Amino acid sequence: MTHPTGEAEHEAAGETQPGETRPAGSESAGIQPCEPVPLTPPPLTSPKNHRLLRATLRWAAALFVFAVAGAGTVYGIVGMERTDVPGLATESDGRWGYPTLTKPPLPSGSPGPFAEENKAGAHYADLRALVLPEPEGATADKALRGTDGWLATKDLLTEYGEKEDREELAQKFTDHGLRHIAARGWTTPDGTRTRVYLLQFDTAAVVDELRGQIAPYGGPGYQLRGAVDSVSDDDFPAKAQIEDVTPVVYTESKPYGAEQTRHAYLSSGDVLALVVQSRKGAANPVPFQQTVTLQSQLLG
Repeated sequence: MTHPTGEAEHEAAGETQPGETRPAGSESAGIQPCEPVPLTPPPLTSPKNHRLLRATLRWAAALFVFAVAGAGTVYGIVGMERTDVPGLATESDGRWGYPTLTKPPLPSGSPGPFAEENKAGAHYADLRALVLPEPEGATADKALRGTDGWLATKDLLTEYGEKEDREELAQKFTDHGLRHIAARGWTTPDGTRTRVYLLQFDTAAVVDELRGQIAPYGGPGYQLRGAVDSVSDDDFPAKAQIEDVTPVVYTESKPYGAEQTRHAYLSSGDVLALVVQSRKGAANPVPFQQTVTLQSQLLG
């Protein structure tokens, strides 16, 4: 009886079995038959291993979801404005909510105040429409609207403290040909009182001359009522200045009495503007700068 493994041993040794023919030239070429590779079945996975594999896959999927969600959150915060992120909103810097400003239309065929052909620098638009409107939440000062929007000179002069100054200014306005005054005033919820006056003359040259007398650099030529210690405001930002508008800005070095007052003169063509803000304790510089800048934009 032949053992089953004997044939395999003979085959491994290269022996020819009875009735088997070997290929010609195989011995001379040195080619040996390949050994058969045993096919070993993979070990069976136990139920315990199956549970471990499922748990591992669940943890991997959870980590992937958290990673994707975290990346999306970071991307969302980076792409948002700071004020859109709860808990990271910046506090208000004190600016007021003014309505959208629109310059009034010019009469047909009239040039702008700084057009090359407008040698006088005249504002042909209605001066009353060039006065800055009050911000949201403010209470308007109806007394400053005057009659049909025109304010009497004597009402403007009440801003100045000394009787001699008021009389001298009244004469200067007459001598320089003051045409009319448009004004507006309001009080905001924080107690800040604002007054804006636009004085229109015949030419820009007249305004430049008058501004040099009323508003020299260093300190005002005529002190406002309740602001007898006003000096040049060196902290007023240059970026708040508007082209074609010359600002001269003052503030009290220290509050005189209960209030602090800030004020500015703006010369723009044939218009000389006066912006005044006062508040009990201290007047916030931010809304003052904002108000001066916006009024300058309307005049520029």
